[in-house]
Amino acid sequence: MNKDFSELIDYLDKKFSGIDSEFAEVRSDIAKIYDGLDAYAKKADTYFQEMLMLANKVDRHERWLHQVAEKLGVKLEY
Repeated sequence: MNKDFSELIDYLDKKFSGIDSEFAEVRSDIAKIYDGLDAYAKKADTYFQEMLMLANKVDRHERWLHQVAEKLGVKLEY
């Protein structure tokens, strides 16, 4: 009866070894995906910050144009 269990144990060991190597590959792929997501998130964050700065700059220029137009007595239309 011990022989039957040893064969079963050997068989299961081989199966689990194969599964472990497959999981290692999957973990590696998941790590690559997370790295790509992190890189994209950083680029997106930088882009949104730049757009916010640009919007503030445009608002400032628009305000200056309105001030100049007011001093010159010119009515600005949109």
